[in-house]
Order: sequence, then structure tokens, then C-alpha cells
Amino acid sequence: MYQCSKYNNKLNVSSQKIKELREKNNLSLSGLSTKLALMGIDITKPSLHKLETGNRILKDYELYALSQVFKVPIEELLNDFITELKKDDVV
Repeated sequence: MYQCSKYNNKLNVSSQKIKELREKNNLSLSGLSTKLALMGIDITKPSLHKLETGNRILKDYELYALSQVFKVPIEELLNDFITELKKDDVV
């Protein structure tokens, strides 16, 4: 069976930021799922929970849709990861 590699033991680098933005915007998991569904992105409430805990891969089109829902640039969803790379002089 194929096993995806993890970064810091998570399957995506945006999990914490997604949760923070969802809570900041007073959205439940169901509410966020509904907003995404209206954009044609089908992510169920349980799948969103897995995203927020780092137990699900975040697809590129989902990342873009989340940035649109939260009205933030994609870079904000990746900011913690980018900051860590810069801190470690990787980039």
C-alpha cells in the first residue's frame, strides 16, 4: 500500500491556519462545508475535521477554494510552513 510522506507528522501544512480562520470567521465545520459546496468543492464535515488535524491531504484546488472562502491569499494558509523554511535557511 502506498503511504504518503508527512511533514512534521501531518499530511498538510495548513491545518492549524484553516482551523484558526474558520473559528475567526465564526464558521462551524458544517458551515464551511456548505460554503465550499456552493463553489463546487465537496469536502464533508468529517473530512474538514481531518484537514484541521493534519490527517488528510489538502488538494491544490481545495487550498485555493479555502483562500477564497476566508478572503486571504494562499500564502496566508501556507505562512507557518514558509516561515519555518526561512527560519531553517531552506529557502
